[in-house]
Amino acid sequence: MKKLNVAVVGATGMVGRTFLKVLEERDFPFDNLYLLASKRSAGEKLTCKGKEYIVEELTEESFDKDIHIALFSAGGSISEKFAPIAAKKGVIVVDNSSAWRMDKEVPLVVPEVNPEDIAWHKGIIANPNCSTIQAVVALKPLHDKYSIKRVVYSTYQAVSGSGVKGIKDLEEGEKGNDIKLAYDHPIYGNCLPHIDVFMDNGYTKEEMKMVNETKKILNDYDLKITATAIRVPIKNCHSESINIEFNKSFEVEDIKEIFRNAEGVILKDDVENNVYPLAREAAGHDEVYIGRIRRDFSLDNGLNLWVVADNIRKGAATNAVQIAEVLANKYL
Repeated sequence: MKKLNVAVVGATGMVGRTFLKVLEERDFPFDNLYLLASKRSAGEKLTCKGKEYIVEELTEESFDKDIHIALFSAGGSISEKFAPIAAKKGVIVVDNSSAWRMDKEVPLVVPEVNPEDIAWHKGIIANPNCSTIQAVVALKPLHDKYSIKRVVYSTYQAVSGSGVKGIKDLEEGEKGNDIKLAYDHPIYGNCLPHIDVFMDNGYTKEEMKMVNETKKILNDYDLKITATAIRVPIKNCHSESINIEFNKSFEVEDIKEIFRNAEGVILKDDVENNVYPLAREAAGHDEVYIGRIRRDFSLDNGLNLWVVADNIRKGAATNAVQIAEVLANKYL
């Protein structure tokens, strides 16, 4: 892998800081690293690979430098404005916002699932929604072998998915202060069936992201998918109950064997010894944890899974860095 020049947009945010941590941990080879953020954050100092970097203000001239890859996590409006500017200057943008995910001209990529889609990028590659990423890592090998007919998602999502405001709401609630910076109701001691805004069809935008992004990533628009997304009072890691109906018959042990050999998956399924995926164990890791694998006896060819992953790492920063690794190894 040759050394590249990399920019991080939104470097001082939760995901931006995790970009730096993951770049360091995975020893991503770069010559120059440029940290970009709002004018308010300009001048801050951050460290990566033992070197200190000064955060610069993001402007339209920021990409006049020789930058190969830019990792964006600064919100949709920033991505809508600056990603095309960067792309026109020859930078490949890996964007963590929702701005470009459903654009037909933009690949939506999870490297364990559809790395081949990177080949048709036109300067922008979209990072999927955090809850979608871990789900499709579980679904892809099963879809390849058994042909999925229908999926029912039920998610239990950590407050870090709402950024620092979500974490603040939980921490203050633990102290007895029911502040509401991120949510319409207190999150401490509560479960909120409301992530992102409600849409005309009664679903939230988060739920529809999972429906639409899954179809695009798996390149199967005939899939029947429904979702209910819940915010729960834990700081980190999303957990998901996934109910699947296949077109083909299966054996549960064969499903487990698939996951034992699947890229980016850790199988945790030994209920006799109370072994199953836990958010506390997944925190800080890049893999998707899968367990509670059992047949759904209420329908033909039905299966239940419990899927857990770190939403800030695999659900955001790590997935983006993995895309950059594919770019560096194969396309640059």
